[in-house]
Amino acid sequence: MSSLMWYIYDFARKAWASAFTDAKTNPEIAEKPERFRDFPKVNKEFCIGCGACTVSCPSPHAIKIVREMDDESGEGSTYPIINPSSCIRCGFCAEVCPTDPKTLECGLNHLILPEFNLIPSKRQFIVDDYLCIKCKKCLKNCPVDAIGQEDGKIVVDQLKCIYCSDCLDVCPVNGAMKRVFVDNLQDQKELILLCVNYLEDFINSKEDDLRSLEHNGLLQYDVSISEIMDYALKIIPDREVSFEIMSNAVNRLKIRVIDWDKSKCEKCQLCIPDCPTSCISFDDDKDTIVRDKSRCLRCSICYQTCPFSVIKYFMAKFACDDENIHIIVKASNLNEDIVE
Repeated sequence: MSSLMWYIYDFARKAWASAFTDAKTNPEIAEKPERFRDFPKVNKEFCIGCGACTVSCPSPHAIKIVREMDDESGEGSTYPIINPSSCIRCGFCAEVCPTDPKTLECGLNHLILPEFNLIPSKRQFIVDDYLCIKCKKCLKNCPVDAIGQEDGKIVVDQLKCIYCSDCLDVCPVNGAMKRVFVDNLQDQKELILLCVNYLEDFINSKEDDLRSLEHNGLLQYDVSISEIMDYALKIIPDREVSFEIMSNAVNRLKIRVIDWDKSKCEKCQLCIPDCPTSCISFDDDKDTIVRDKSRCLRCSICYQTCPFSVIKYFMAKFACDDENIHIIVKASNLNEDIVE
């Protein structure tokens, strides 16, 4: 009984009654924070009817695309509508909405910003260890710590990467940080093979220059990107994509070139049994040595075997800018090149 009387007394106190009647929400929490995700607001005039919002929505029946009736003024608008009883306010619909301004708005989130993207990117950023100088500028500038070091190599964690390209912008070595495509892999292989074959044929066409090149000399050529691009667009029609694939390949490309001066060949045939792929044979009808270029590994064994220096062996390296592929060719040095 005494406890009950105490509760009645406490409830009847003026201070308690005043606090109850004058209760107010703390102003600091009364306003919704900027990051708060309310029900999406629909700006139907911006909608393009792509349906990305409906595909991304994890809640059944929360969002659907509708189309107004046509009238004398034109076709009816297409736009999404939100069902508040099903919407869970996750904001995925706004994140994937491609229009600018946004058709759907529901609170600020970093994934809505252009440098972030909820939809998986068609590209991945990777480090080419062959070209990387380990300066770690990419590691220091990554905004989400997606770049680290493992076993002495700089690597990109694809699960953390947000494809912002900051690493590409700060990398001081052309081609060391690559933005590679992860789809159309077969087309990419075909395009790279086209590029390699074109450049090898170009160098082989300079046989007079190659045969007169001194041991410590260099040959330099420029090949216009446009000469290859017409062929490349037949494989991948997007010019920007084709150029990016080619430049990524060219900047780390190294081609070994075999030149064979048949006019000086003594037909000793010592090169034939030593060829590991049997691409060298003797044509009795034409009385000459024949090399099948499609099977040749450019391993240089024939070059090492030939006692008359008929076979020449060269190393070609490349660099690509917006307009040209720059080529440098040097004569072989067995002490340096064969062991690479």
